[in-house]
Amino acid sequence: MMFKDAQEFMPGESQTVRHYRAIFISDLHLGTPGCQAEALLEFLRTHSCDTLYLVGDIIDGWQLRRKWFWPQAHNDVVQKILRKARKGCRVVYVPGNHDEFAREFLDHSFGGVEVVEHAVHLTADGKKLWVIHGDYFDGVIQFAKWLAYVGDTLYEWALKANRHLNYMRGRLGLPYWSLSAYLKLKVKKAVNFISDFEVAVAREAKKLGYDGVVCGHIHHAEIRNIDGVLYCNDGDWVESLSTLVEHHDGRLEILTFDPYSETKIAIKTTALVNA
Repeated sequence: MMFKDAQEFMPGESQTVRHYRAIFISDLHLGTPGCQAEALLEFLRTHSCDTLYLVGDIIDGWQLRRKWFWPQAHNDVVQKILRKARKGCRVVYVPGNHDEFAREFLDHSFGGVEVVEHAVHLTADGKKLWVIHGDYFDGVIQFAKWLAYVGDTLYEWALKANRHLNYMRGRLGLPYWSLSAYLKLKVKKAVNFISDFEVAVAREAKKLGYDGVVCGHIHHAEIRNIDGVLYCNDGDWVESLSTLVEHHDGRLEILTFDPYSETKIAIKTTALVNA
């Protein structure tokens, strides 16, 4: 297994549409102030695919129940996704815990969007990937949901501070930086939770006979091999602004969008070179 990390700034990229075999996005959290809807719209405008997987927490029902927040940009994201479906892109929606209301409509199609509990994606080079949100592997969600709600509120406060911080960084010409993601990776318990989550998901995928798994939920983009299973997390569009893509040869890659770059489409890539 070989990986590469590179920072790429691609002038004029916003004038070009990059096409992929599949794109996986999750944890948009539409309906919250933390959702980076404008950046996501630019990404969707400049990146197309044969199949688009919406891997949970697309609309944040938890937040909307507390306080209604739905600006035009969030509506535009929904319309953009529906437009892709109308134009022939297959759109598969796997609900998560924040949009668990959509689990009432499993195996139905709305506006060309298929709603399923989980999906199976076969890559161009023959890997069978299990596509799930991942909340079923989170003990807090399953056994102490009240604690998850408290944590969600604290998380919103951290994201609010993050927005003010990045506004000032943008004025100073500095790149986007996630305070909440930084804290998450510096707190030992959070790091251990991420590691435990990844191992649990990979083990279940192996048990079920899959070559790999694609998930979201923990807002931590990653591609790595865990005990012979390809673990892929597509990240989020709140903190990391990341997505997982499959090239036409089956190669998988994480793209991270920088909303504060001059071109608005600077991409940091973490690519799986050999599997």
